[in-house]
Amino acid sequence: MSALTGFGLGLRTEHYADFVDHKPRVDWLEVISENYMVPGGKPLHYLDTIRRDHPMVMHGVSLSIGSSDELNLGYLRDLKALADRIQPAWISDHLCWTGVDHHNLHDLLPMPYTEEALQHLVRRVSQVQDVLGRRLLLENVSSYVAFAGDEMSEWEFIAELAKRADCELLLDVNNVYVSSRNHGFDPKRFIDAMPRERVRQIHLAGHEDNGTHVIDTHDHPVCDAVWDLYGHTVRRLGAVPTMIERDDNIPSLDELLAELDVARRIQAEALAAEVTA
Repeated sequence: MSALTGFGLGLRTEHYADFVDHKPRVDWLEVISENYMVPGGKPLHYLDTIRRDHPMVMHGVSLSIGSSDELNLGYLRDLKALADRIQPAWISDHLCWTGVDHHNLHDLLPMPYTEEALQHLVRRVSQVQDVLGRRLLLENVSSYVAFAGDEMSEWEFIAELAKRADCELLLDVNNVYVSSRNHGFDPKRFIDAMPRERVRQIHLAGHEDNGTHVIDTHDHPVCDAVWDLYGHTVRRLGAVPTMIERDDNIPSLDELLAELDVARRIQAEALAAEVTA
């Protein structure tokens, strides 16, 4: 696993020219794997150019690690081919299922938190890691409903999965906050349960607050409550590589860089507070 550090952004088409022409101050970039799992084309050309100056990580949305379907070996081979091409520090996807009977529902659907689901996931993560030849990072998703048959909390489930499957974690702090609002739990309890040695990356993002429910939308700046939770996360887990996601209402790169500077400041203040505590 690469010793990637610092602060990153998601590479979006709106900012290709900025990264080619100006090489802005970003420590690394996250790319959506499926956007580049093709034999050619302009996006892949830009990716090859931009990665010369910026370390990369890959983040997928279609692995469907929790599905009851057989794993898509063709997808995994294409994923590995992209990884061989751009040499990412790591590869991540979501702890979820995205469809059934090989029909993609284009949503990140939560798992039931049961022993049966754990065993199912451990087997599948092992298969994926064998194909990729590296550990996989799995990200907690936002959720809006819970299964009546849950046998443990989400945080207990995730920590146990990381241990049994020997995989790593991508901790989405905004998703923790969104789910905590929707299900009524203390988000700090979730953060505190994460195994420090397994968390390799952090996501920050914005959401839509509808009062009675909160939706993970990635179309707003990070809100104060999520910044506060990020500070707590840094105090608990240390200086984990952190990035900001924006997938809609995408602003100028300068605006995103300014938001990334907020993350830098909060991390520095949280680490300094730990030293003096």
